[in-house]
Amino acid sequence: MRIIILGPTASGKTELSIQLAEELRTSIISADSRQCYKHINIGTAKPSEEELQRVPHYNISLLDPDEEDSAMDFQKRADQWEKGILQESDHVIYAGGSTLHIQSLIQPFNEMPEAKEENIAELEAQIKLEGLESLYKKLERVDPEYASKMDGLNRQRIIRALDVWMQTGQPFSSFHNNDPVQPDENTLVFGLKWPRQKLYDRINQRVDNMIKAGLVEEVKSILKDHPKDLQSLNTVGYQEIIKYLDGEWTLDKAIEKIKTSTRRYAKRQITWYKRWDFVHWLEADEMNVMEMKEEILNRLS
Repeated sequence: MRIIILGPTASGKTELSIQLAEELRTSIISADSRQCYKHINIGTAKPSEEELQRVPHYNISLLDPDEEDSAMDFQKRADQWEKGILQESDHVIYAGGSTLHIQSLIQPFNEMPEAKEENIAELEAQIKLEGLESLYKKLERVDPEYASKMDGLNRQRIIRALDVWMQTGQPFSSFHNNDPVQPDENTLVFGLKWPRQKLYDRINQRVDNMIKAGLVEEVKSILKDHPKDLQSLNTVGYQEIIKYLDGEWTLDKAIEKIKTSTRRYAKRQITWYKRWDFVHWLEADEMNVMEMKEEILNRLS
């Protein structure tokens, strides 16, 4: 059985998934679009070394920061990992909040053309001349459906979608399965639900904890060996600290911007998940981790 634990950022997916995996004696595959990168730890709320020792994890610290990745790449990796895990266990657990990654598990992508280097170079040149937002506006014109699903201005996804359109004349979204999103009989999906203000309070506290844990120092360390325009760093938390390090913002302003952007991201995640009527919602503010785990186990029996 495939068990997916989703929810907005800071909702408590990590500890629940670990306790469940311990109970079921299985492994966890992270469905997070940034935890797969080495060195990008604090700002992605990557499981700690202690947590990683409790349960085997996949898709954690797998890629170098300068490697590109996509939901389709994740889907292919996850398929292989899942097959291996299910040879040893009756269950596999996915935990994460990246919407396209989660959807790729439930509704796999159709095959599409490989990237064309000439197109990539042309699009990169346009970004340097006109900025990323100009390409996003172009994407809105040629593929409004995919543009509307994007979590912010994701450089790699914008380039990939436009590359496919340039090669085929078809919108990137047309390569996605257009059937209604619905898990198969071997997949159960659970979501952690919080009242909006309590979730926002958790987000604010998490950001403060990230700063105390050394997020600024982590970004400095990454930038010693890597350029700041990497796809892997184009994410909430890292972009704001980069602006602080570049002297554009004070640290206090960067922290407030991280909190604001993270709250907006959580809101987009919730809006996406609400369209799925198959999610079994767990009232995380009314249940402790043990109670949520028992609820999941009861549905498995």
